[in-house]
Amino acid sequence: MNVRICEPQTSDEFDDYYELRWIVLRKPWKQPKGSEKDEDENNSTHIMACIGKETVGVGRIHLKSKEKMQIRYMAVKENYRSKGIGTLVLEELEKRAKNKQIKHIVLNARENALQFYIKNGYSIVGKGDTLFDSINHWRMQKDLDVIDN
Repeated sequence: MNVRICEPQTSDEFDDYYELRWIVLRKPWKQPKGSEKDEDENNSTHIMACIGKETVGVGRIHLKSKEKMQIRYMAVKENYRSKGIGTLVLEELEKRAKNKQIKHIVLNARENALQFYIKNGYSIVGKGDTLFDSINHWRMQKDLDVIDN
């Protein structure tokens, strides 16, 4: 399985990127198209995993403070889960944070994703919000090993 990790560049790539976010993270809860986006889209780094021309995984990171970034909207197509796609996207997002000398990454994980993030070095730091009155989230954090200059 040859997985390409990249940033979406063209409008077609962004369409595929947002479509996967909506299908995985919003459609099952009957949320409208557009709910897969927020006010930080233009100030974020977007990463996608592709096999051939198919977008199979996505994730986003944005600055929260001088030392902290937040990962949001991680999603992997159902038939590609448990194949390392999410880890590849997560590692690329973390690499981007380290390149900016970020010390902490935070995120809000759904209960069904907790073990994925724990396996990738994140710790639970508290209870998060409940999305759509039914999806419990947990606040998680990972401290990055960055060298101060």
